[in-house]
Amino acid sequence: MASTAGYIVSTSCKHIIDDQHWLSSAYTQFAVPYFIYDIYAMFLCHWHKHQVKGHGGDDGARQAPGSTWAVVRGYLHKEFLMVLHHAVMVLVCFPLSVVWRQGKGDFFLGCMLMAEVSTPFVCLGKILIQYKQQHTLLHKVNGALMLLSFLCCRVLLFPYLYWAYGRHAGLPLLAVPLAIPAHVNLGAALLLAPQLYWFFLICRGACRLFRPRGSPPPSPCQTQD
Repeated sequence: MASTAGYIVSTSCKHIIDDQHWLSSAYTQFAVPYFIYDIYAMFLCHWHKHQVKGHGGDDGARQAPGSTWAVVRGYLHKEFLMVLHHAVMVLVCFPLSVVWRQGKGDFFLGCMLMAEVSTPFVCLGKILIQYKQQHTLLHKVNGALMLLSFLCCRVLLFPYLYWAYGRHAGLPLLAVPLAIPAHVNLGAALLLAPQLYWFFLICRGACRLFRPRGSPPPSPCQTQD
């Protein structure tokens, strides 16, 4: 839904600064409850995994005092980057997109929404792993599509946005960062940083997925006590 809305908005805005589309504001307001819900849903998943592993009894009352807070700490430690991403989207990006933009830049917002093109492939990959389908052709095809879509729609998205603004302003790509306000460059860098980290993880997983079964994985340095 996000990528479809983003495609409609970005292709409808011929002037990348001034053109507006009603979906740009409507969808951002629709998406905010999702981020809040997703934080809670991820916590529920973490909580139930905690129960299944035997760290907590079936009866919550039998758990040791402070165990709930321990689960919360473990959840925040494991999913810190994702929780931070969702919190920033709700507390920072949403107010900026509604108030600070003042109706300008719908084209850029639409392009940012299209970053979600990669999400179905990421989710399908996790589902296949849950069903022990890591060695199937479907998992390999999905992994290749996930890698390609993530690279194009999340990593290369930012250079494309700079290029689009440079074409609009008559500037070469390398001159754009110097021609726009510093806080815009900072915001882009903060948004790009987690995408690069996740892309690194995807590439590492792809190396394991497509490595021939006969070749052993690279052995890490081993230490002995």
